[in-house]
Amino acid sequence: MDTMLQTCATVRGPLRRPYDVEAIRQQFPVLHQPARGRALVYLDNAATTQKPRAVIDRLQCYYLCENANIHRGVYALSQRATDCFENARRRIAHYINAPDPRQVILTRGTTESINLVASSLGRLILRPGDEILITWMEHHSNIVPWQLICQQTGAVLRVAPINDRGELPLEEFGRLLSDRTRIVSLAHLSNSLGTINPVRQIAAMAHQRGAVVVVDGAQWVAHRKTDVQDLDVDFYAFSGHKLYGPTGVGVLYGRAELLERMPPYQGGGDMISSVTFEKTTYNELPHKFEAGTPNIAGAIGLGTAVDWIEEIGLDAIAAHEEELYDHATQVLGAVPGLRLIGTAAQRASVLSFVLEHIHPHDIGTVLDSEGLAIRTGHHCCQPVMERFGVPATARVSLACYNTTAEIDALGAALGNVIRMFA
Repeated sequence: MDTMLQTCATVRGPLRRPYDVEAIRQQFPVLHQPARGRALVYLDNAATTQKPRAVIDRLQCYYLCENANIHRGVYALSQRATDCFENARRRIAHYINAPDPRQVILTRGTTESINLVASSLGRLILRPGDEILITWMEHHSNIVPWQLICQQTGAVLRVAPINDRGELPLEEFGRLLSDRTRIVSLAHLSNSLGTINPVRQIAAMAHQRGAVVVVDGAQWVAHRKTDVQDLDVDFYAFSGHKLYGPTGVGVLYGRAELLERMPPYQGGGDMISSVTFEKTTYNELPHKFEAGTPNIAGAIGLGTAVDWIEEIGLDAIAAHEEELYDHATQVLGAVPGLRLIGTAAQRASVLSFVLEHIHPHDIGTVLDSEGLAIRTGHHCCQPVMERFGVPATARVSLACYNTTAEIDALGAALGNVIRMFA
């Protein structure tokens, strides 16, 4: 058992070295299984990334050696679990350059993080006639929570348009900002178009109008450095499972003064200081927003995931993925009848496309028969599909372990799709 505890404490990612994609792939067990009798080509990373051995081993270590409820136990096992959980919070705070780990709220994912802000901040600051400004490229989880709070408060949802390239024209966005704008919420990187939004510039524009800025960073955090202080945003949300970490855990970074003012999102254990039938007083940050037993193992696994990424180096990952993206753009561009949906000047990670006269679901089915896993559908972005006049798209999304050979296999498989449906 002592040996296992030592292993739990020292699970780490690879030492930093020149980028070696094959060495990285060896750390992902799932990539080495067959799919439909062929080698698996996994290109659905915007939906979820695969997990490296370091994260898998860390989860096993927790359940073998550290499993106990946190924060309330006086016995050694509970204290050890608490230390691991809070250490993960500190590592996540470092990963996004949060000023204080107390500003890192651990949630179930991006969706819950945005719902938390919409509900809690919305109840605090919104009045009838106030406005919330989002963009046309948002995921449903950055649309529906704002619609719900508008229904409850009488606020109005405004939507900034995007152009034919899938970009957000800042002039039109600026015209929609007004003295009634209380909240601006947008994606850092679009999950359906691959567009990178100029978050720092948008935050400055919104703050000039006195608006609070919320960012959906689910697609961004695994691909580029995230510095919430440099971006100067008020809230930043992301999910662990798109960051090589476990499912069921996510993060909400919030500006401390706003979090202090906001009412709790949920009531229950650990978010209280004292409870009587007459009155409840609430716990300090971050615990005020973490009611009930959290996903302890998930948070610890996410801490290991960000360590693993930092050991490789986000700059190295970004450079590798940019080469892949350029190669994928060339390969897809050579496919007859293929049209990319989203051609912004600043984009990354995601390539969505349609093939003339072939439904995306048929594309996905044929590719699956050849061992390629891609996503087809509306990607929880039905307004984007409406904007571009398509029912759905096929989507390829990249990660640190993908290779140019896999992109070439995609191109060959798309040729088979065309021949099959010719």
